[in-house]
Amino acid sequence: MKDIKKYELSEEDIDRIIGMAWEDRTPFEAIEIQFGVPEKDVITLMKHQMTLRNWKKWRARVQGRKTKHEKLRGDGVSRFKSKAQREISRNRISKR
Repeated sequence: MKDIKKYELSEEDIDRIIGMAWEDRTPFEAIEIQFGVPEKDVITLMKHQMTLRNWKKWRARVQGRKTKHEKLRGDGVSRFKSKAQREISRNRISKR
């Protein structure tokens, strides 16, 4: 897990990354833009934070999923944004 420690993430950041990784329409690229953590390190983080059984389910679910990879998305796929969600800067989520 030393790969993840280099990003100096708080527990809140880790929880948010895990939530974003579970969301179907949030691509890995969005996580990298917001937190600076590339896809391979998100996968490592998820593996360390989840039970093996749940990680395998998550990994099977996101592997090759078009909505999790911007390059595979079609032009018709847009990002859902809740009205309760504020604008996201290129670095962090704005405080509510």
